[in-house]
Amino acid sequence: MTDRRTRIRRTMVEREAELAIVDEALDQLTGPTPDAGGALLAFSGPAGLGKTTLLAELRRRAHARSCTVLTARGGEQEQTQPFHVARQLIQPQLAGTSEHELRAALGSWYSIVGPALGLCAPEQGAPPDPQGLRDGLDWVLTHLVVKRAPVTLVLDDAHWADPESLGWLAAFAPRAEHLPLLLVVAYRPDELPADADAFRTLPGRAGQRPLPLAPLTPAAVADLVRDALGDHAEDDFCREAWAVTAGNPFEAVELTAKVRGTGLRPVAANAPQLADLAAAQRGSGLVARLERLGPSTVRFAWACAVLGTAIPQDIAARVAALGIEEAASATWRLREARILSAGGAASEQEPETGLEFVHPLIATAIYRAIPDALRVALHGKAAAAVVDAGLGPSAAARHLLETHPENDPWVVRVLREAAAENLRAGAPEAARRQLARALREPPDFDERAALLYELGCASLLTEPATTVNHLRAALAEPFDDPALRQGIVIRLAQVLSHSDRLAEASESLAREIPHTADVRARLRLQSEQFMWDAFNAAETDSPARSRRLAKLADRLTGRDLTERYVIGLRAWDACLRGEPVDVVLHHAGRVLEQPFSWAHEDRGFEVPVLVAMVHMYADRPGRAEELFEAGTAEFERQGWRGAHLSFAYSLRAYVRFRRGRLTEAEDLARSGLRLAERVGRRTPVHWYAIAILITTLLARGRADEAWDLAREHEFGSPFPAAVVFPDSQTVYAELLLARGEVRVAAAELEAVDRRLTPRGIQNPAWCPWQLHLARAVAEEDPARARDLAADAVRRARAFGAPSAIGQALRVAAQVAPEAERPALLREAVTLLSASPAGYELAQALAALGTELRDADLLTAAVVTARECGADGLVARTTDTLLGLGAACPREASSPDGLTEEELLAARRAAAGHGPDDPVPPGRDPDWDLSAACRKLGTNLQGLPAALEAYAG
Repeated sequence: MTDRRTRIRRTMVEREAELAIVDEALDQLTGPTPDAGGALLAFSGPAGLGKTTLLAELRRRAHARSCTVLTARGGEQEQTQPFHVARQLIQPQLAGTSEHELRAALGSWYSIVGPALGLCAPEQGAPPDPQGLRDGLDWVLTHLVVKRAPVTLVLDDAHWADPESLGWLAAFAPRAEHLPLLLVVAYRPDELPADADAFRTLPGRAGQRPLPLAPLTPAAVADLVRDALGDHAEDDFCREAWAVTAGNPFEAVELTAKVRGTGLRPVAANAPQLADLAAAQRGSGLVARLERLGPSTVRFAWACAVLGTAIPQDIAARVAALGIEEAASATWRLREARILSAGGAASEQEPETGLEFVHPLIATAIYRAIPDALRVALHGKAAAAVVDAGLGPSAAARHLLETHPENDPWVVRVLREAAAENLRAGAPEAARRQLARALREPPDFDERAALLYELGCASLLTEPATTVNHLRAALAEPFDDPALRQGIVIRLAQVLSHSDRLAEASESLAREIPHTADVRARLRLQSEQFMWDAFNAAETDSPARSRRLAKLADRLTGRDLTERYVIGLRAWDACLRGEPVDVVLHHAGRVLEQPFSWAHEDRGFEVPVLVAMVHMYADRPGRAEELFEAGTAEFERQGWRGAHLSFAYSLRAYVRFRRGRLTEAEDLARSGLRLAERVGRRTPVHWYAIAILITTLLARGRADEAWDLAREHEFGSPFPAAVVFPDSQTVYAELLLARGEVRVAAAELEAVDRRLTPRGIQNPAWCPWQLHLARAVAEEDPARARDLAADAVRRARAFGAPSAIGQALRVAAQVAPEAERPALLREAVTLLSASPAGYELAQALAALGTELRDADLLTAAVVTARECGADGLVARTTDTLLGLGAACPREASSPDGLTEEELLAARRAAAGHGPDDPVPPGRDPDWDLSAACRKLGTNLQGLPAALEAYAG
């Protein structure tokens, strides 16, 4: 015990407070008490203050408590190598595992996180998005922590960690307190990048700040000097040692070693010599000391400084142009000079992984002392050496980033290979840096367009404006590759559309189509143009485009993916224009005759989404949900957990809303909004998420909460250029109506009319602006309100979906003369009771019951509204019911599945039996059938297919 404490005391001086915090955290982590759990610790301080030594002691104590220790260290030379830190942390825990075992351990995350962690090669297909990859890394680390608890994760020199790893860990860090995990980081505060600002305010034992390490006091430096040189060291000598090192522990230890090595007596008379000895440990003094070791040793030290951390001796020897014996000799001399650390394991539990400098300060000083031209040349040699050693293009790329352009085809090839590898691994920013450097090499004349295209693909998510420039520059290059040209044009249209520049996207495709000779390639470009035009809210030629689309789609057979995309767009266009629902479903059915992927590598997910949505508007929301569930699963398998998954959650929420399942809709909409916040506000995905959540909150009777949400997220004018469903401006007007701002709402709805009517979009199932406007003007202009409602009813009947007709009839009754209301509402209830629209049915029942003062109808309205989660409607209808002197119905849960009576009613209706057929006594078959339609998510026409899916 005495020897161990002496060893610690010599290396850990005046760190008792920090070690006490470490012990407290480890005790909590490993303790048997119920409150045992994880913690977060951050140590900060300038270079040399002992962060690395403190973390080494922390690891030793964690091992002594039987913790699994994950350790990593940022490197000044490795910052551009993506996932360098993540690999250090996780790879050793999975080393030696077979592919079969890895797939079993990582499950669906294998192909997402495996390439990033260097566990497997990237698979073909679209890469994961950065958020999906972070989610996968979260899962892997959480799984490891739970499986190998308790775990201590230690990251040293976090300021030099690669951005990909650092951003992930900074976001993951707050979870540590809820896991059997102690997460510890150390960094230099002045060098911590913005990616890791979260570490500055870790909510752990440091309160809301990191634990700063202070320089040593004069007494502590005196202890270090006397431990090394003997108790006879004089006070003046010790105080001068403190003064020349400024209390820096690393410099104090190195100074005492130098004093001992030179034989200088520690007396006051020799104190003036300490300044020169201290200078020899850093900067020019260190360089001069290195040069005295001989030219070959200098070259070897330079090579090590270029290679960074965990330096393979054989690769360093090749970079330094030394033989094996010369390299071994140079290594020995550098260790003797306390430039490289001594050989052997860092601890009994942590094996040596390569050569390391004694301290990063030494590595930095030596690296910066290399003459500029020679440093560039050494990076070039290092790149070739790591490729020849089989370490791959990514390991070489970080060195090539430091070289000067020399028109070298090998450099371009390696950088392109590294970029492709990183892009598929989920590190687009690293790929962008590598391709930008390759472009400066420059590439051969016939490679330039392809390289610009790859650069555009890499910067798509992070720098859309720059991506546009790269892709337009690629198109300006003279090259003869039709497939490449088509790919560039399609990607250019995609990035323009995602930047809310849909008109430019369409124009870029329109310019290319006449010059595309291949028929299939031309059709592909036409399908892309049709798609972006469909999403352009300001399209000026919509009716003509619809005619062209109908003419083209009606003669296609759906023989390939492009044809099916065109047919899918035809189904969506027919839905918007209010063509009969049978026509809409016919075209959607043609698309789905074969599997229709939502995650195709070179296609967007927009058309599969539109095909699913037409089922919802056509009163087949159950089928829409099936398609969304399959698409969401594809997104998750692919690692698309940013915008893609947000769209999926938000639109699934809208489908649930249309079914009247408002509680579930709100939960899904909030999940979609959380994902959309990751992408950014006022992006298309954000508009979708907010519009759907506001719509749902209004249906639940929480208008004030919806208004607060709109204000918080700046939901309002200007509205997006892209088509959003539900229509954002219409939702905003509905919100204004709920707040009683009738005239402002009417003005917004008039603007919706001016925007949609010229485009031929007249399906009230898609956008019920006429119905909201009828309500808004009813008091001041009742005749116009009736005309608007009547026109909406006409359009809804033309479309033919019972839910759309029922909704229109209910609003028509609201603005109609009193004598006409009952008939309109009765028809609405009849239609809606045979539809999947539970919330609309509840509203129609409440309106009819109120109009007729019918307690039975009001009771049915309360029960239906409760099932929907329409709390506001429940409260209003209950008040009306109690006002009639009737009792409020008891709350009762309804089974999710079909009851026997509901299943029988559905089967009879699907078989074509009419209402005159005998029915079981004591039951009302209409209400059983109504419940079946809502639970199955279909109207009467869709019952056969819905029952088949239900049985399966």
